[in-house]
Amino acid sequence: MEGMAPRTEDTAPQAHGNNTAHGNNTAHGNNTAHGNNTAHGNNTANENKTPHENDTAHHEYDVSAVERWAVEPDKRPGRTAFQRDRARVLHSAALRRLAGKTQVVTPGTLPQVLGPAGSGGAPIQVWDASPRTRLTHSLECAQVGRELGAALGCDPDLVEAACLSHDLGHPPFGHNGEQALNEFAEDCGGFEGNAQSLRLLTRIEPKRFVRSDMVTSAAAAPDDDLVSVGLNLTRAALDAATKYPWPRGARPADPKSPKFGVYEDDRPVFDWIRQGAPGTRTCFEAQVMDWSDDVAYSVHDVEDGLHAGHIDTASLHSEPERQEIFAVAIGRYVPDDTDPAELSEALDRLLRQEWWPHGYDGSGVAQARLKDATSQLIGRFCLAAEGATRARYGSGRLTRYAAELVVPRDARYECAVLKAVADRYVMQRAEQERLRADQRIVVAELAEALTARAPEVLDPQFRALFEHATDDRARKRAIVDQIASLTDASARSLHLRLTTRSHGSGQV
Repeated sequence: MEGMAPRTEDTAPQAHGNNTAHGNNTAHGNNTAHGNNTAHGNNTANENKTPHENDTAHHEYDVSAVERWAVEPDKRPGRTAFQRDRARVLHSAALRRLAGKTQVVTPGTLPQVLGPAGSGGAPIQVWDASPRTRLTHSLECAQVGRELGAALGCDPDLVEAACLSHDLGHPPFGHNGEQALNEFAEDCGGFEGNAQSLRLLTRIEPKRFVRSDMVTSAAAAPDDDLVSVGLNLTRAALDAATKYPWPRGARPADPKSPKFGVYEDDRPVFDWIRQGAPGTRTCFEAQVMDWSDDVAYSVHDVEDGLHAGHIDTASLHSEPERQEIFAVAIGRYVPDDTDPAELSEALDRLLRQEWWPHGYDGSGVAQARLKDATSQLIGRFCLAAEGATRARYGSGRLTRYAAELVVPRDARYECAVLKAVADRYVMQRAEQERLRADQRIVVAELAEALTARAPEVLDPQFRALFEHATDDRARKRAIVDQIASLTDASARSLHLRLTTRSHGSGQV
C-alpha cells in the first residue's frame, strides 16, 4: 500500500471493477511515444527486437516499446511481446514469494469477539476467512488493471504484467520492513520497494544471463563473461511497472519524499527504459496500474478488516470516530490542506449506497453482501475513472504518453476514506504496533548478523553478488537484496538461526 498519490490534480492511475466486462478484450492504443529512439549502447531499436515479435506485437505500440534490454529469440512464434512479459512475471519465483508476505491482516489470527448480539446476547464469533497476502492482492490488482486498461485501449497483457510486478520488490513485513531496510541501507543508497521491484525485474530474478558485451551494464555473475538482465521484459512493460520514475531525492516538487523508483547502480537500464519519456511523467499504463493498486487495496483492506472483526461499521456513523478517520486521511491519503467536511461528504456518499454493508456477523448471507459491496466499490471507482478519461480524450485507444488517466476528485476522496478506515482500525491496533516493533528488531538484527558473517551465510545467488562487488556499497546492497527476497516466515527463520534469541510468538 502507498500513501497519498503523487498527483494533486484529478489525473492518476486507475483500474476496473470486479463487475465489469472487459477482462478478455484485446483493445490497444494507437498512439506511440518512442518511435525514433535507439536502444541503450550500440544496439539500434530494430536490433533489440526479438525475432517474430515485430510481426506479433500489437501494431499500436511502436518498435521501441517492444524492445528488450538484451536481444533473445522467440521460442514460440505467434505470441505478442506483452504476452511473453506477462507469462514471465506470472512464472517468476518473486511473484510466488509474495504468498508469504502479509498484506494487512495477519493469517492465522484467532476469531474476534464483537460483543452481544440478538435477543440471546450471545457473542458473535467472526471467522477470518483467509485474509489477503501480497500475492492475492497482486492477482486482484492485475484483474482490475487488465479490465480498465482494455476498456481504455491499452494492451491488457501489458497492463496485467505491470500490475503483477508492482509489489515484487516489497521486503518481508511490508512497509514496516521497508522502513527498517531503508535505515540499514542509508549509506548505500537507501531502500524503496518500487526501486527494488525494478532491480528485481532487471537484475535479481534469474531468467536471462547474457554476454557482457550485449548490454551496457548489468549485474555481474560468477562467470565474469555473463551478466544478468533479470526477466528481460520489454521497454513498455518495465515502464508500465515504474510508479516513481526518478532516483532518490528527485521527486518533483518534493525532493524530501522517501518515494523513488531507481537506485543509482540501476540507472543504465532505467535510462534505457525512459528514453523518449517526457521528464518524470509516468506512462498511461503505469497510471492504470497505480489506480488499480489504490482501488484494490483500499476496498479489500476494508473487506479483510470486517472479516477479521477489526472494523465495526456502526463506528462510521459516530462523529468522534469519523474525526479520527479523517485525521488519519489528511496528510497521508489526501493533501494537508483538505477540509474534513469534504471527507465527511465522501464517506456519507458511500454510506448512502443501498449495497453498503451496515453490519457484519460472519454468516453466509453477510459474507455474500460484503462481497457484493466490494464488487460495487471497485466498479464505482473504475467506471468513474473510465468515464472521466473518455470525456477528456474521446473514444480512441489510449496508450503510452498519449493521455493521462483522469480520476474524479469524488472518487479519489472516497478511495482515500476507505484507506483511512483500514489504517485506523486495522493497522493502528495496539497489537499491530507491538508486532511491527518486533518485526523491525528482526530486520535490524538480521541485517547485522548477515553483515558480520557474509558471504558464507548468504544464499548462493547473493553470495556471488557479494563476492563480485567492487566496493563496500555494492557488498551492502547484496545483503539488502538477500533480506528483501525473504518472506515473513523465512526472515524469522533465518533470524532465529543466526542470532541467539528470537522475538515474539513467531507468528507472521
